[in-house]
Amino acid sequence: MKRLSILGSTGSIGRNTIEVISSHPDKFKVVGLAANNNIELLKYQIQALRPEIVAVFDETAAEALRKMDLQVEILSGEQGLVSVATHKDADMVVSAIVGSAGLVPTYEAIRSGKDIALATKEALVMAGSIIISEASERGVRILPVDSEHSAVFQCLNGRDMNEVEKVVLTASGGPFLRKKISELDSAAPEEALKHPTWNMGRKITIDSATLMNKGLEVIEACWLFNLPPEKVEVIIHPQSIVHSMVKFIDGSMIAHMSLPDMKGPISYALSYPERFSDVLPMLNLAEVRELTFEEPDAARYPSLSLTYKAIRTGGTMPCVLNAANEVAVEAFLDNEISFTSIAHVVSGTMAEHKAFNAVTIEETINASNRAKSKAAEIVESFRVGAGLKPARTKRM
Repeated sequence: MKRLSILGSTGSIGRNTIEVISSHPDKFKVVGLAANNNIELLKYQIQALRPEIVAVFDETAAEALRKMDLQVEILSGEQGLVSVATHKDADMVVSAIVGSAGLVPTYEAIRSGKDIALATKEALVMAGSIIISEASERGVRILPVDSEHSAVFQCLNGRDMNEVEKVVLTASGGPFLRKKISELDSAAPEEALKHPTWNMGRKITIDSATLMNKGLEVIEACWLFNLPPEKVEVIIHPQSIVHSMVKFIDGSMIAHMSLPDMKGPISYALSYPERFSDVLPMLNLAEVRELTFEEPDAARYPSLSLTYKAIRTGGTMPCVLNAANEVAVEAFLDNEISFTSIAHVVSGTMAEHKAFNAVTIEETINASNRAKSKAAEIVESFRVGAGLKPARTKRM
């Protein structure tokens, strides 16, 4: 029986993970749960799964959960997340905390020798060199949960990487694929949150609308599969049936297809190297009828170009890109800046940063925090209705 700690249990990935393992009670035992502040759902999960330890990042929410007398140890803050991630009884940690908050718990889980089912892409975006090096040294397996990276992982299936020409990540194009570029500036958060094929959290849904999410996946793919950015492509595929493809040097290509449902890649990460039966409905291509592909429009998706610039620059630049994007997306969701200003905030923050090679997680976090402060300054100059151009700021 595999024993799991789930970081981000109340989010979309966490809920789907619990659904998968609930179908296989003889194969999995949940020993730890961690969430941000959704204590009503967390209470239900505790009662259903009976974990040994629980953590709530939000201190106030943690205190409210303790008053419910659930007969389980309840910790709080970042250290609480780390305690769940490093619990002595856990064999694998499902890392599904959105954003930079997932970096430290994921890193500490690796240091304690836990295999990782990785959905928190920010861990590799922010500190890919450190994470991959630590995992290699500890003999830890990192199994991708993102549908695109899981698809690449399955297409490669132990093949010689010298035979790989390129990896192709697909993107739906988000809700604004057919919207006039001239109308994007006035797009409201409610519109951007209407993803055409996937049901995800708010932040990742906005990232899908800007294609920042796909750019972050490019960076993640470079680290997961030891590829230069020139060997990772992005293509728009609105149907979200083909999740990724691998091109080989002989001109052939292998594609991974399934219905768009996160239970598929989650299940494979948990069951690897085996497969569970009846995880998803069988794909019927006759019913799908049409699979289309197109190149992403750089003018529509400037965030994608920024991610390639970040990974090519290297060092702390991907970390700064991620930090600035987190600030910008939050500002957009709060109606403080326009949709198109998200990319401007990220670009402006990157322009003010001199990249360096961080050798510790602490250096990485410091770079992230400085970038968030700088991005907040730029957001202030871009506030909706201010009519201002971003002010020139001092280099970080």
